[in-house]
Amino acid sequence: MDSVSQLVLGAAVGIAVMGKRAPVWKSALAGAVCGTLPDLDVFYDHGDVISNMTLHRTESHALFYLTLISPLMAWLMAKLFSAGQHFRRWWGTVWLALITHPLLDVMTVYGTQLGIPFTHYPFAVGSIFIIDPLYTLPLITGVGLALYREQQRGIMWNNVLLGISCLYLACTMIEQYQVTRHVGTELQRQNIDSTQVLVTPTPLNSLVWRVVVMSKGSYGEGFTSLLHPDSPIRFRFYPRGEALYEAHKDNPFLARVAWFSHGFFSVKEQGGHILVSDLRMGQEPDYTFVFDLGDMKAGAPPALPVKVASARPSATKMWEQFRQALDVD
Repeated sequence: MDSVSQLVLGAAVGIAVMGKRAPVWKSALAGAVCGTLPDLDVFYDHGDVISNMTLHRTESHALFYLTLISPLMAWLMAKLFSAGQHFRRWWGTVWLALITHPLLDVMTVYGTQLGIPFTHYPFAVGSIFIIDPLYTLPLITGVGLALYREQQRGIMWNNVLLGISCLYLACTMIEQYQVTRHVGTELQRQNIDSTQVLVTPTPLNSLVWRVVVMSKGSYGEGFTSLLHPDSPIRFRFYPRGEALYEAHKDNPFLARVAWFSHGFFSVKEQGGHILVSDLRMGQEPDYTFVFDLGDMKAGAPPALPVKVASARPSATKMWEQFRQALDVD
């Protein structure tokens, strides 16, 4: 999720756990720091753009390591904010603020390796967009009320609105399940032979959903809406570059993207260079992660990949998604 959501989630958790045992601003500050800390890994350069993408949300997001460092951080918070009092309560605050960060991240489609060191699998539910105001605004409101009132009523409102934000997350998973069932019905009706299906919300909402269908030799993209749940889904198919992938699958950078994207990727040749796109983030033809792997001549060592700048979807294009999903002329 975005940095603002993680910061206010940590602050809300800090206020909820500490309650009246510490001044609200101290609880909020401690929670906000812990909620932001895991994302500091973005400042570490792993040497190339694909490694930077696939090694984000790794050790700093691992539940095991975050649990290990939580007692030390709790001791520091207790010393700093309450003269060493309420250590166990600070420990619970720090631990929850730390682990809720990767647990929220895993709800997005990006991929969070929270099982390290036991597994490096990039877990991703994909039921919420990386920025969703309906999730973040209740948290901001709750933390704001708690800081403004600084009494039990303010803390109560923080806890209630924290619960509402959690309930919203659960609702997005239910919505994703409903959309996935509808997609399965549509694929059968349209006789589309799919190998993989991705269902994830479009930017800033959980009403209109993007569907990516992988099939042999091509991939399809379509949109559907919960406001019109039974409408047909119009898929547009594009070549996935299967032959190019087979010819160059030994390239470590291409293999890394294929693994990290869970198979939702495409390969194409442009100007003599091989381009690989992660199809999960963005939309046709503009994707967040597109990498130029060079010309990949036979026998030549792999060149360092270069990230290709992609355009942001325009307001017109976003409206076209809504129109298509709602099946409105």
